[in-house]
Amino acid sequence: MSGVGPDGVAGEPDDLGDITIPDDLSSLGGADAAPDLAVVLTQIAEATPLAALCSAAQVVADAVPTKVGAFAVLAERADGAPQEAVAALSTLIRGVPFVLVEKRGEQLAARRWQDGLPEDELAPGLVLGGAPEAIEDVLIGHASVDELEGVVASSSISRLKAMRMLTSAARKARKK
Repeated sequence: MSGVGPDGVAGEPDDLGDITIPDDLSSLGGADAAPDLAVVLTQIAEATPLAALCSAAQVVADAVPTKVGAFAVLAERADGAPQEAVAALSTLIRGVPFVLVEKRGEQLAARRWQDGLPEDELAPGLVLGGAPEAIEDVLIGHASVDELEGVVASSSISRLKAMRMLTSAARKARKK
């Protein structure tokens, strides 16, 4: 209990027992803590174009192919880096939704992004309901990116090469 001192000002509790309150509360987790894992789900068909997009946006990630599109496992997760990454990616390809899935402990959170801006929060169960096994395996921890086939690191594509690839793809799309 707090007591009132002789000067009439409330004082510190008389006895905290074995309770210790850390100066830095970031270790307690919560929504502001860096996620253990951050994955960007995309409609991009293959891993190489996604890795090129990541390189062009200066996002360090491993692009993983699946039967329904590629996803990126982000390397940087501290201090809002996943949000900055998905904002940069969705800014480069306007009109296409991206989904950022973050794992903190046993909890998953998913949010749709488009045109550089966050949109709806999504139920992770619905997002992963029809997802390929590779995405689930990575998010659950049954597989690491190193164990998957066809992974392309964004660092393996120079920014200049990435820009050429994306420009070429855009030209082909306009001709159709």
